[in-house]
Amino acid sequence: MYPVDTPQQLRFVLRSLRQSRGLTQAQLGERMGVSQKRIARIEGAPEVTSYDQIARIVNVLGYRLVAIESGPPQAREPTAW
Repeated sequence: MYPVDTPQQLRFVLRSLRQSRGLTQAQLGERMGVSQKRIARIEGAPEVTSYDQIARIVNVLGYRLVAIESGPPQAREPTAW
């Protein structure tokens, strides 16, 4: 399990998952039909990447995204949708 609470953690996890499969950015990009540069951008700034692309990377690498309850939510200001 790879808990992720921040974009910095997601950067590390995405890179680690790719490397655990022994793939370069270029090889992963080829499997996804995107360039090596796009994979580098996704790994470098996942916070500005669509959920769809992150989910595709995770799936291509043989993993899946799962949300689990981590405890009571912290008090925060309401946000406008």
